[in-house]
Amino acid sequence: MEPEYWAVKLGAPCTDRVGSDRDFGSLTAGISNFATSGSPRSCAEGLFLGEVSMCGLRWKGRAIKIRASAGSVRIRIALMGLGQISPLHWLRVVGLLVPLTVVSAGWDQTVARSPRNDPPKRVIHGPNYRPPYAAIVVDDKSGFVLHEVSADELRHPASLTKIMTLYLLFEQLDGGKFKLDTPLQISPRAAVQNPTKLGLKANQTITVEDAIRGLVTKSANDAAVVVAEAIAGSEEEFAKLMTLKARALGMASTTYVNASGLPAQEQITTARDQAVLGRAIQHRFPGYYRYFATPSFHYKGVEMHNHNALLRQVKGVDGIKTGYTEASGYNLVSSVRRDEKHIVAVVLGGTSNAARDARMRQLIEDHISQASIQRTVPIVTEANGQPSADGQWALYLASQVLRDRIARLNGNDDNVFAHVRRHDSSGP
Repeated sequence: MEPEYWAVKLGAPCTDRVGSDRDFGSLTAGISNFATSGSPRSCAEGLFLGEVSMCGLRWKGRAIKIRASAGSVRIRIALMGLGQISPLHWLRVVGLLVPLTVVSAGWDQTVARSPRNDPPKRVIHGPNYRPPYAAIVVDDKSGFVLHEVSADELRHPASLTKIMTLYLLFEQLDGGKFKLDTPLQISPRAAVQNPTKLGLKANQTITVEDAIRGLVTKSANDAAVVVAEAIAGSEEEFAKLMTLKARALGMASTTYVNASGLPAQEQITTARDQAVLGRAIQHRFPGYYRYFATPSFHYKGVEMHNHNALLRQVKGVDGIKTGYTEASGYNLVSSVRRDEKHIVAVVLGGTSNAARDARMRQLIEDHISQASIQRTVPIVTEANGQPSADGQWALYLASQVLRDRIARLNGNDDNVFAHVRRHDSSGP
């Protein structure tokens, strides 16, 4: 039996034209229900499924060589039995291949650019739209996932974006490039950002510390742009730095195109990635992280209360950030320290502030008791102003995802994970 070429077009054109008149065979039949147009013949003619192009060599039901194209990303893998994988799982695998390979290989500045040069598009949904839900609860000390629902499905971060904006600002403070009283210039572009905002005036300044407080309490979009422009010169360049930092932290499914989280179709993340960021910002900047617990902020004579109501309502909550757009629904990342235990939980796609907060309360109370009191996994450390553990951290996170999924495939549930965790952390 001769090896046969196959190709799948999932949006972007594939630059490696294998050129074949052969059909997909069983692979075509398996994914035909997902197709919207075309008949598979080559990388230039294929099934339109999304944002990635796949092509390669298949033999005896196995893909022995795969090449994927997503912008300037190129990957190769060998000997994957894709012929034995269900169609839905195949699509998920395709979605994971590119970002995971990029994490291991490293990105350069060009890869981190927005996938489009035109302004980000806002998607308007109808009155009956219900944002898709996702959630995850992670034991910070053991790294175990205590609960997850659609944790790897793509979602819009909304103002959770500002966690990464603050991460990069804390990096500047930690490196001595800024001080808390450093004045930041307010550009006309920053001043005209849509609410929520501080009402900053063009050609004036705001101190770094006031910008931080405005971001963590009011979730000020104008302050986010001020920070972005101060660090990178423009919000667009800053978004590239944000995406690069996401990759360095192991956030393989997150892409940023702005600093605020204002609606943008291309700005995407997952619940798992937000849990990674929620943990990493505490590990690396424990002193600056305390700003997320700011209950209120006075600026220009106006008192602004923190949008995160759980800070005042749930024992042990010390941050970190809320978010909302029409497309994302009501989002929340929470950090809870109680009885020497520490969990980070994420809820995406809540139907209201109250519904989101109620769900987060339930997740906290259901799972905080399962968390470990002993740290058994590494944290992100500093060396010469750089996170020396970034690479190891990304590998660790990937191994945890794999470990959790293997356990679930073997029929384990949360109770089994709790048992394993207690056994692993009980000591000699």
